[in-house]
Amino acid sequence: MNTRRRQLVNAGLVGALLGRPLLVLAADDVLGRVRAQLKDAPVVRGGFEQLKTIKGFKQPLRSSGEFVVARDKGIVWRVIKPFESLLIVKPDSLQSRRADGQVAMQMKAQDEPVLRTVNAMLFAVMSADVAQLRQYFDVSGKAQAQGWQLHLVPRDAVLKEWLGQIDLEGGAFVREVRLQEARGDSSVIRIVDPVAEAQLRAADAALFR
Repeated sequence: MNTRRRQLVNAGLVGALLGRPLLVLAADDVLGRVRAQLKDAPVVRGGFEQLKTIKGFKQPLRSSGEFVVARDKGIVWRVIKPFESLLIVKPDSLQSRRADGQVAMQMKAQDEPVLRTVNAMLFAVMSADVAQLRQYFDVSGKAQAQGWQLHLVPRDAVLKEWLGQIDLEGGAFVREVRLQEARGDSSVIRIVDPVAEAQLRAADAALFR
């Protein structure tokens, strides 16, 4: 029996023992099943809760807020607690704003070529864009009728400098992102009440101009 058939048989046995369909598949099969479950929408918005653990610090940092992921536009990441800030990620730039709307930091891909790669990766992760994920990561995972899990290890040299691995969990939307940085810091982001929308709201669209 070849390796591929043996893997499928073993997966079938495990699924039978658990009484539910558990599919441990090759990367292309996993991503295909993830794509089939994901809500195909030009805009996804919702809330988030983030727990960031910094190497050398005992207490993790907690934050929460709202986000918008817009296809072909980028990501708006609005922190509300513990203090307000705004991060706007576009394909060719990254901008941070303070609570008063003033720009605190701005980077452009023309000045920082690696930014385009990092921003594309962020969008791929937050939207579970399976084609983009394969471009930047070695992918493994499993798919079940009620959801999926993906384990991502960066293959891009730029990403490897600061990123160790990412674990995604979701169904129709991404539900949780676990990010392990190369230097030891880590983050867990839980997505709260995500919804799909047909188009950007006017206030959000203005942020991408």
